[in-house]
Amino acid sequence: MAAVPKKVSERLVQGIRRFQPVLAAARSRDVGEADTVTIIKDVLAEVFGYDKYTDVTSEYSIRGTYCDLAIKIDGQLQTLIEVKAIGLDLKDAHVKQAIDYAANQGVDWVLLTNGIVWRVYHLIFAKPIDQELVLEIDFCKLNPRSQKDIELLYLWCKEGWQRSLLGEYHSQRQALSRFFVAAVIQSDQVLDVIRRELRRVSPDVKIDTDELGDVLKNEVMKREVVEGEKADEARKRIAKSANKALRAKASKSGGDGVSASDAAG
Repeated sequence: MAAVPKKVSERLVQGIRRFQPVLAAARSRDVGEADTVTIIKDVLAEVFGYDKYTDVTSEYSIRGTYCDLAIKIDGQLQTLIEVKAIGLDLKDAHVKQAIDYAANQGVDWVLLTNGIVWRVYHLIFAKPIDQELVLEIDFCKLNPRSQKDIELLYLWCKEGWQRSLLGEYHSQRQALSRFFVAAVIQSDQVLDVIRRELRRVSPDVKIDTDELGDVLKNEVMKREVVEGEKADEARKRIAKSANKALRAKASKSGGDGVSASDAAG
């Protein structure tokens, strides 16, 4: 992750220490959603660095209905925030309405929070619209002395947002997801490397790439990482990346050939 600026790090440490008892007390009183929203606006300002008068908008109207909060930077809508009462256990179903709102606005990110648990979702613009949980933070369990915790909070800070760090974190998580790794292993390039290594160990055995792929898919890897929508999407991304690399290589080779021909002429 990117290094957290000292000024921001100090603000985050102070924010954890200030709001952990505030949130714990609010939970013990089982405050309602309206009071939870008030606390969250203070956290967004004092911890995450958003200006609650210009960056944070209450009751953002979308097609005649409302989302609890929204974050706008330089007048541009960045994310929608769905708030639940602090005593309510969060579920993915709670974010569905905000996801629908965000999709209508072309917004990629949605936050679901009850003040203690903060869940950041990334929209998947498919049919139907879906979402992926990218980040989950339990504010009351944060350790102000933990650099890892500070770095996670930084992803949601205004400063981190302006550097697109959350998007980079999401891309890194995708690249290391079990679906993506499984798709890479099943790619022709990797299968060819595995086949060569197996032939080196057993030079007298004929190994077919297709047969090797079937063994990996059916006997080596778990079914959940090679079947389903996420597995299909991962394979499509691998194939798209491979095709792009081949086109770039072909274009470069063609360019070199023209240069050589011109030189010869």
